[in-house]
Amino acid sequence: MNRKIKLLIALLAILGLFAAACGDDDDDSADGSASEDTSEDAGAAEDEAGDEGADAATGEGIRVAIVAPSAENDLAFTQSIVDGVDRLEGVGEVAITPGTFVVEDAGTAIRQYAEDGYDLVIAHGSQYGSLVQEIAPDFPDIAFAHGTAVDTFGLPNVSAYNAASDQGGYVLGAMAAALGSNIGVVGPIEVGDAKLYVDGFRLGAEADGATVDVVYTESFSDVQLASETASAFVSNGADILTGTAQMTVGAIGVAEQEGLLWFGTQSDQAPAASDGVVAASQVYHWEIALQQLVDDLGDGVLGGSSYEITLETDGLVIEYGNWDVPAEITELVDSTVAAVIAGDVTTIPG
Repeated sequence: MNRKIKLLIALLAILGLFAAACGDDDDDSADGSASEDTSEDAGAAEDEAGDEGADAATGEGIRVAIVAPSAENDLAFTQSIVDGVDRLEGVGEVAITPGTFVVEDAGTAIRQYAEDGYDLVIAHGSQYGSLVQEIAPDFPDIAFAHGTAVDTFGLPNVSAYNAASDQGGYVLGAMAAALGSNIGVVGPIEVGDAKLYVDGFRLGAEADGATVDVVYTESFSDVQLASETASAFVSNGADILTGTAQMTVGAIGVAEQEGLLWFGTQSDQAPAASDGVVAASQVYHWEIALQQLVDDLGDGVLGGSSYEITLETDGLVIEYGNWDVPAEITELVDSTVAAVIAGDVTTIPG
């Protein structure tokens, strides 16, 4: 793939996972995505996403633009879509505007990409759904996609994509229960794929006898609050920790400091800590859903469909961290994955 990534905002302020600043969460959006308080930088999107920021030699394949709420190397929600697009066939130039914490800034970038003639504009965050619904009719020849979501708004050039994160969450919960008995879950806001993951994890762990405590911080981006929440779990006797969204880097740091196992989701989070800390991660492979979308574009179909990644389609994959995983654990994971795919267990609360 001829992959040319345009960084359209000042990334130096957000490079490095642990350098992410704790933001003001008054504007946190209702989505299972990660957010980052880069509103000042994101405000430059209108100027920088124009001719200078978006025009480039296209090469072969369609031109894809991604607008996302946090850093592209966040080891969470945004990185999952960047990695997914990078694996697609039939894609040429890829442009990225990360860190669009402020929804209005995301709207500016989405519209600019459409004006610049990108073939596919991906608004990665369900908080951007209203923007896509508003902007897409103005550009009937441009394809738009947004997620995590299922609604295409009845528009022929809009697609939606979603992750059945409860499935991998259930598997990781069963694995965690085999390795510990008191589990603390650091959740962001109780919506989207974040809620699905937490619900699935809890069901899987409790099915195998573990005690699970869940706290939603009401923020996708507050690293310090995630750290404090994880520390509170440790004080109450937790021997396993998990969570979702970018803010969990704070919780992962606590797990590393206290010598506890961490279970991650969205991207492979093993690089966020030393070996042996991250037991396993549920990794999103968005390309499983988006490849069909790209193929449809080649056939002249601009949208109208909703796509989902699951364990059965290998859109969700359980990846182990850097440690010697006992054979009985891998057997448990394999059998639990099979049970989820077969529908033999319930991964969503009734």
